[in-house]
Amino acid sequence: MAEQTHVLFVEDDDVIREATQLALERDGFAVTAMPDGLSGLEAFRADRPDIALLDVMVPGLDGVSLCRRIRDESTVPVIMLSARADSIDVVLGLEAGADDYVTKPFDGAVLVARIRAVLRRFGHASGGAGAAADGDAPVEGGVLAFGDLAIDTEGMEVTRSGAPVALTPTEMRLLLEFSAAPGTVLSRDKLLERVWDYGWGGDTRVVDVHVQRLRTKIGQDRIETVRGFGYKLKA
Repeated sequence: MAEQTHVLFVEDDDVIREATQLALERDGFAVTAMPDGLSGLEAFRADRPDIALLDVMVPGLDGVSLCRRIRDESTVPVIMLSARADSIDVVLGLEAGADDYVTKPFDGAVLVARIRAVLRRFGHASGGAGAAADGDAPVEGGVLAFGDLAIDTEGMEVTRSGAPVALTPTEMRLLLEFSAAPGTVLSRDKLLERVWDYGWGGDTRVVDVHVQRLRTKIGQDRIETVRGFGYKLKA
């Protein structure tokens, strides 16, 4: 029997926490559910789950701060849960290192689909985006070179001026998409489809925040905004 995927779920509302835990367990997940951020952090450190679901507004240590603490220690995927789609908390959560978010109230099937989409891309970080085609960038031994930026597409490692660059799997997949076609404009919708595995419409703020996070790590001028169209990696 395949090992169950372990989900850490942090939610202070008793009804939502218990109902969601039962729904996830029915779908085959092993769930550790905690009512506040501090107990959630302790559970994360003790159990090292495969994915974390964090409500933004939880007591003790809010979800955004908890996400930041988790991201300081691990690249485990994080999905934020927010009560309002237009809340600044969504952006704050993404900036703290979350990979995606789901708006409450949510349908259980939608939440499971988003969890599985995140897990698929984390489990196959080296697939899909692949290496650049011949001529797109200088390649040596599976390494793409863009000035001082080197991307090892086989070892899934990035260096800048020889120093390692720590990327989350989502950031790595985003960079691989850009590096597969340097100089080509990729729309936000196309990036949502390829990186976030969205077969439906998604919030492009997820893309924008991740691009900004990636820029801070590989160089602000490395990825160019093409107003009204999307982004491209400078060749």
